[in-house]
Amino acid sequence: MYPSRFRYEAPTSLDEAIMLLRDGGDYVKVLAGGQSLIPLMKLRFAAPELVVDINNVPGLGYHRTDPDGTFRIGALCRHADLEHSAQLAATQPTMAAAAPLIADPIVRNRGTLVGSLCHADPQGDWASVVLSLDGSVIAEGPDGRRSIRMADFVSGPFENALLPDEIAVEAVIPPAQGQRAGGYLKLERRVGDFATVGVAVSVETAGGVVTKAGIALTGVGGSTIAATDAASALTGRPLTGDSIGAAASLAAQAARPRTDHRGSAEYKRHMVETFVQRILSHVAGTPAERAA
Repeated sequence: MYPSRFRYEAPTSLDEAIMLLRDGGDYVKVLAGGQSLIPLMKLRFAAPELVVDINNVPGLGYHRTDPDGTFRIGALCRHADLEHSAQLAATQPTMAAAAPLIADPIVRNRGTLVGSLCHADPQGDWASVVLSLDGSVIAEGPDGRRSIRMADFVSGPFENALLPDEIAVEAVIPPAQGQRAGGYLKLERRVGDFATVGVAVSVETAGGVVTKAGIALTGVGGSTIAATDAASALTGRPLTGDSIGAAASLAAQAARPRTDHRGSAEYKRHMVETFVQRILSHVAGTPAERAA
């Protein structure tokens, strides 16, 4: 199918893009990578009156680490940029584990992390990764910039907290207060498919004790799920078989899966528990006994 008729604008500055959002009508969409928006338009699941293409806006294609350890990803940073980033591999283990698992090479070459966060697909990988890292999204609008915690950014399936005249310009990962470790595991029917189950885990340790933890789940609820009780079970303790087992069990309890053609709810909960067990056991350097 062909998209319905729409007006197209390609601004060359953020100020111009924000003005277009403000004055563009009732239904305006921002185009960055287009890997979600364009298919939706072709199927007429989305029919915006105006598409604002921000690819000509300079200075948004970066990913970098600030002197204090804050990691920043610009709105036009492609999945492939992160997949092949030595900087990411050295400093952000959970993100580095997820980057090669995003869709397929064609999507990774054009799609963007920030765009994926804005799309708010319950089966999208990056939202759970950024949530596990206690990250945030920086929005810019006519009144300036504001920071929105990832825990508050996704308001529902395919819904986010941006105002109609705001653009998400950056994702931010706070600096680690200790040694950061973690991972991302994803169950998919075939390579490049949406996640049947995905689990993101991030832990920070100091002196052998977990000082901060985050666990977030993909594809097992109406939106990305923060398994806060599971993360709390790790905090203030060393990573042991008991703490890992408790966190894995609590993460499975936090999941809200439905039985469908991808598997039963019981099976999906089991995979959540298995993935948490595997990631944490790998971080601790111990066998994942319960993941067999």
